Amino acid sequence: MFVVLVLATLGITFWARRSTRGTGGFYTASGEFNALQNGIAISGDYLSAASFLGIAGIIALSGYDGFLYSIGFLVAWLVALLLVAELLRNTGRFTMADVLAARLRNGPMRTAAGVSTIVVSIFYLIAQMVGASTIVGQLLGVTGAGAQIWTIVGVGALMIVYVVVGGMKGTTWVQIVKAGLLIAGTLTMTVWVLAKYGFNVSHLLGDAAAQSGKKDAFLQPGQKYGATDGWSKLDLISLGVALVLGTAALPHVLVRFYTVPTGRDARKSVNWAIGIIGVFYLMTLVLGFGAAAIVHTAVIKEKDPSGNTAATLLAEHLGGGAGTTGGSMMLAFVAAVAFATILAVVAGLTLTSSSSFAHDLYANVIKKGKATERQELFTAKIASVAIGAVAIVLSILAREQNVAFLVALAFAIAASANLPAILFTLFWKRFTTFGAKCGIYTGLIASVGLVLLSPICWGGATSTVHAAKLSAKQAADCGVPVQSKEVGNATALFSCTAKAPVPLQNPGLISIPVGFVAAIAGTLLGGRRRDEEQQEAETYEALEVRALTGVGAV
Repeated sequence: MFVVLVLATLGITFWARRSTRGTGGFYTASGEFNALQNGIAISGDYLSAASFLGIAGIIALSGYDGFLYSIGFLVAWLVALLLVAELLRNTGRFTMADVLAARLRNGPMRTAAGVSTIVVSIFYLIAQMVGASTIVGQLLGVTGAGAQIWTIVGVGALMIVYVVVGGMKGTTWVQIVKAGLLIAGTLTMTVWVLAKYGFNVSHLLGDAAAQSGKKDAFLQPGQKYGATDGWSKLDLISLGVALVLGTAALPHVLVRFYTVPTGRDARKSVNWAIGIIGVFYLMTLVLGFGAAAIVHTAVIKEKDPSGNTAATLLAEHLGGGAGTTGGSMMLAFVAAVAFATILAVVAGLTLTSSSSFAHDLYANVIKKGKATERQELFTAKIASVAIGAVAIVLSILAREQNVAFLVALAFAIAASANLPAILFTLFWKRFTTFGAKCGIYTGLIASVGLVLLSPICWGGATSTVHAAKLSAKQAADCGVPVQSKEVGNATALFSCTAKAPVPLQNPGLISIPVGFVAAIAGTLLGGRRRDEEQQEAETYEALEVRALTGVGAV
């Protein structure tokens, strides 16, 4: 079942190759998809490993606090719908940089936007590939670092094939098929779990609380955020801000608005996506609490301290348990769907970042607009291989982190670096090229820098792994009793035994305001000649008409 689904998606990719022509076909499928198709593809792009594996796992381990991830992921689409979708489609063509360069200086804007797109995409890629290593390892019954590493390498190789062969058209159709399978699989598990409790949600929640070992506290705030100190409460706010503002600035989401013919279709696409995504996140509530009740929180932690296996373990239990035919079939189906989910998302991310490199950096900055279409396409495919290789290496280093947490970091970086430039370009007449550069680079440096100073890289009591991975001295140095089941992050990139310089796990609360302030300060304090001010004001007026009416859109 697993192999058949992978081969089917590869077949779709090679089929799409026959009708992919030129840069427009490779980057945006020449805008051939309608609003419904694109809405399903957007939901397929958005409902990633973080949604299916990570959120179910966090709910199973942290109860009420885990469901807050779902709320943030869903509410975020209101920002994309109201402020970005239609305007971006009307003013751009292939990438986010097209919008900035339509009004501001071409070279600096494409350079800044290209760098930011690649960084955000790589962070998102890491989360997907970590999730892939988890489910494939469980499906094949293999454990250990070696198995995870080879799985990550395999996923990376497949995603490169998807992008190089199928382009945007192949990737979109894979996302549409995968979204249908994901919703069908999640709905089946949701109904199954509810049926076991007579469709009484209260009984389900009560059993989940009892089996979690935390009783009623499992259904109350404070299991993940606010349980230790004030910093964890700020982490919740930081997470919410990053999720709500980050979606409207994720490059692989923004590029989907160009795969439809008009701005009106882009807005309709988002409406369809909101409906599909909203239903899905309601079902993750049942999956998460169902896993806690049926599989038991302690068993999930034993299998994977980050909780990424909660959904697949639940599927196996629903089918009859480990070793049974029904359990094996359910595990194979859910693992195959999750793997297809990951392949579709990583292909979209790789395509977005490689397109930005080829179209923005190579064709418009390095070649100054003189590159041929053939050269640009060849560069995009080479960039896909290079970006895929970087993502593989970084995914190996971060292979034991919760995938929902890793995705939240990508949201924070996108909101810090990209969102100020996009919104100010569309809505602020005085906005300048220098202000845009200040906003993008400062937001990018601040968000990535804060991640490097956070508990994800330095350890501390806010991250969790098995106590067996730490010595008594290490556990004591991390500030957690050695007998505790949850201690500092032994897989931290730098040190588990040193306290993180910045206690926030998600940098959004600091880095997003820094990005906006830097963009404003750069605009107000950066000097411009009077003729430049006049020219940029005239360009803004033309851009405003195009953004609001669609007149002149390509």
